[in-house]
Parts: sequence; C-alpha cells; structure tokens
Amino acid sequence: MMSDGERLNWIRLARTHGIGPVSFFQLLRRFGSAGAALDALPELSNRSRRARPLQPPPPEQVEQELKAVHRYGARIVLSSEPDYPPLLRDLEPPPPVLTVLGNTGLAARPTVAIVGARNASAAGRKIARNMAAELGQNGFSIVSGLALGIDGEAHAASLESGTVAVLGGAIDHVYPPQHQRLYAEIAASGLIVSESPFGYRAKAQDFPRRNRIITGMSMGVVVVEAAERSGSLISARVAGEQGREVMAVPGSPLDPRAAGTNSLLHQGATLVRHADDVLDILATLDRRSVSAPPPRPFEYDPDAGEPSESELQRVVEALSPHPMPIDEIARASSLPAARCAAVLLELELSGEAQTLPGGLAAKAF
Repeated sequence: MMSDGERLNWIRLARTHGIGPVSFFQLLRRFGSAGAALDALPELSNRSRRARPLQPPPPEQVEQELKAVHRYGARIVLSSEPDYPPLLRDLEPPPPVLTVLGNTGLAARPTVAIVGARNASAAGRKIARNMAAELGQNGFSIVSGLALGIDGEAHAASLESGTVAVLGGAIDHVYPPQHQRLYAEIAASGLIVSESPFGYRAKAQDFPRRNRIITGMSMGVVVVEAAERSGSLISARVAGEQGREVMAVPGSPLDPRAAGTNSLLHQGATLVRHADDVLDILATLDRRSVSAPPPRPFEYDPDAGEPSESELQRVVEALSPHPMPIDEIARASSLPAARCAAVLLELELSGEAQTLPGGLAAKAF
C-alpha cells in the first residue's frame, strides 16, 4: 500500500515538465521510488546541459490539484493502483497518472474503440451508431475520443451499455464545446479519462497521447471513416504497435473520407462491415495475450555507473529527428542496450533526447 506522501511524490514526478512516461519509469527503476527520484533531480539537473533545471511542482500545487479534482467529483489514479484501466496498465510504459470521472469498472470490462472522421458521412455515422449499440449489448464498453462525427455517434449509441471518453485536455475541459451535453451524459453513466493536469486546455500535440490511451484501453480498434492524413490513422498505427486488433470499414474509392480506411485494409487491417464481424474477430482473441506486456526493450543497470562524456557524445551522434528503436541506437553507438538506455535517460533529462513509448528514441527539438 503506497503512503499518502509517496502518492503525492508520484504525481509530482509525473507532472514535472521534461519527464515523460518513459523517463518516469526509468527514474523509478533507477532510484526505487518517486520520492528518491525527486531528491535526485537537483543533482541530475546540475549534471545535465539543460538550460532550465528540472523543476517538479511544489507539494502544495499538487495538493491543490487533488482538492480541485475531488470538488469536481473526479479522482486521480496511479498506474500502480487497482482501479487503473487494466489493459492500459500493461503498456510499456503506461501513463503514470490519470484523472477519471465516473465508473472505472467500465474500463475493466471487454473494451473496443470506435474512431473515425469528424466530417463523417450519414452512412458512416449510422454504421458507427449501430456497431456501438450492438457491441454494447454484447457486453463491450465502447472507447472513443469525444470528437465530432464518428466518435460522438459511438459514445451516444453506447450511453446505456457503457462508454469511455478519453480527453486530450483536462477532465474539466470539454472539447469540442458542441459536446457539452454528451460529456455530461457520459460523466453521469459512463467514464471520462484524462492524462492532463486539472485545468489544462488541450493543444494539438496532446491528441496523439490521447489516441494512445484510447487504443491502449481497448482489445481492438475499429476505424469507420478516415481521410488519408488523419488522427484516426495514427490511432490505427499505434494500435498495431500495441498489439491490438486493427479493423476498418471499407468505403467508396470516390469518397475521400474512405481513403484512409481503404488504405488500412490494403495494408492488412481486418475488414469489418458490422458488429457481428467485430464480435467474431474479438471472440478469437485471448484477452491474456492482448493484455500481456511486451518484453521491455531495455532495463536500467544500477551497477553500471554514470555515463561518460564519450558515451553521451556517441549516443547524441547516433540520434536522429526520426524516432528509432533503442537497440538500433545502441548498435550505432557501440553500447549495450541497457547502457544506451541509461545514457538516453541522462540526455532526456538534459533536453537533448526524447524517449518514446515502444522502445523508441529521437533527437529532441
């Protein structure tokens, strides 16, 4: 059982600017606890070449956030706590902290994501509604992103059976504003989830993180309509990387809203026409294999000592703006993968590298 003090430290570390989920869990493995990692941040900042030191929010600020969340009727859950969404917990790494509003039991049921175009056609909207309603009647919670179009239809059709909305901004920031009423209905009978601190307003760069949570919470993702360059296709790619089943509804080659889904089918996604197809596919999945975490691409070696200037320079030279697997970076820098991971942690803390979910790293901008 985590103490209140360590729980506060966990949230402070997760809310520290410059520390993402990968570096968060690397720091936990390296120092043993969030409190010990916070104690080490000043020394790590002094050693780094970061212009601004790593500065966690003061305890009072996190306490105020906890109070504000409680007043709102929501609560904060950590990835180590039992009511954290189970499929999401098994990602490598999971978001360390979520704010949730509503029935967290919906995330523990079998789950499927339905996503698609904001400017959806009438046919696409009907498919999403029918699919969400029937999957809900068969015991599935429907997960989506509260966007206009396909997302909204999927949520509305599964209000009675159970729906989960994942937000890009804070739990108290309803976006788009046209979905104020839908948001209220989901808060009353479903579940709303956010990775962002209370009061935070979403920016464009926050939606890929939201999409990763949508797919990470789900056994599979159904894309109903999507243009060739769209967030739904990003969701499908991330779902594939997470080991989730990727399904797509085919559409007319003449409709640009079907170009993305048709492309997914060409690349190997499973074709689905209605809920029965989705049920047949999900019935073949072993939920234990869906939720099983992949092998960690690297581990921190506590006996290896601090990285040398030569090691730091070799890894910096191996990085590129495009994310690459850490084992490839290790090979290019002539370092063992575990040692490369330790060097990348130092470089991320100094603002020179980004470590990303899926065992990837890139040069920071």
